[in-house]
Amino acid sequence: MTSKTWFITGTSTGFGRALTEALLARGDRVAATLRHPSALDDLAAAYGDRLWRAALDVSEPARVRDVVDAAFAALGRIDVIVSNAGYSLVGAAEEPTDEQVERQLDTNVLGSMTLARAALPHLRAQGGGHLMQFSSIGGQAAFPFVSVYNATKWAMEGFYEALAQEVAGLGIATTLIEPGGFRTDANTRSVDAAPALPAYAELRARTLAGFSAPIGDPARLATAVIAAADAPRPPRRLLLGTDAYDAVHASLSARLREVEAQKDTVSVTDHA
Repeated sequence: MTSKTWFITGTSTGFGRALTEALLARGDRVAATLRHPSALDDLAAAYGDRLWRAALDVSEPARVRDVVDAAFAALGRIDVIVSNAGYSLVGAAEEPTDEQVERQLDTNVLGSMTLARAALPHLRAQGGGHLMQFSSIGGQAAFPFVSVYNATKWAMEGFYEALAQEVAGLGIATTLIEPGGFRTDANTRSVDAAPALPAYAELRARTLAGFSAPIGDPARLATAVIAAADAPRPPRRLLLGTDAYDAVHASLSARLREVEAQKDTVSVTDHA
């Protein structure tokens, strides 16, 4: 297998770190971006110039574009762009402040969109590449008390659904990665929680306590993501985890039943 060059956001911990470690171990090059590049000093010492690092907060659009341009200038061809940086906002729809909602959208939606938009001219110029976007089980199935987070993932699902059709003829593949629950810091370090309003406090606590313990292994996720990128025809969606399959299957089945139930009434608005 010919080695690849990857660009990955959010590489300090979790999925980004696991993927970076796996890629370097197999001989690939990685342009790793994160807020504090010193978090990867150990990998830099082990792998030398196969690891390119840059400080990046994806909520800063101008900085995203500058770092993408710098990575392509430094490394030449980049085969795979992985948009991984993001976090969860916990709270009922009315609980977070406007600032919390804006920060969530700036990071999870606008940051991810900007990364794709910044990379596309380079991918077109080199004749192809692969855009991989971390979505979530919450990109296909919605859960209470993470409504704003759900909104960000559904937004990226729609963006990539359209983008895939726009670039299919340009040699550019796209993949939405949809993990279930994994044993990372996603439920601790990568969470912003809004204070609970009395009206929701009991239900919110009971609902969050009822979420099952994560069963996913980040190292196995990295292996699956790499295999998808290596595939001759990469999947447009990569569902990972039995919990993800169960939740997404149930959600889509329920939505399809609602569609079918209206089959005989939808024509009432058609022009006679």
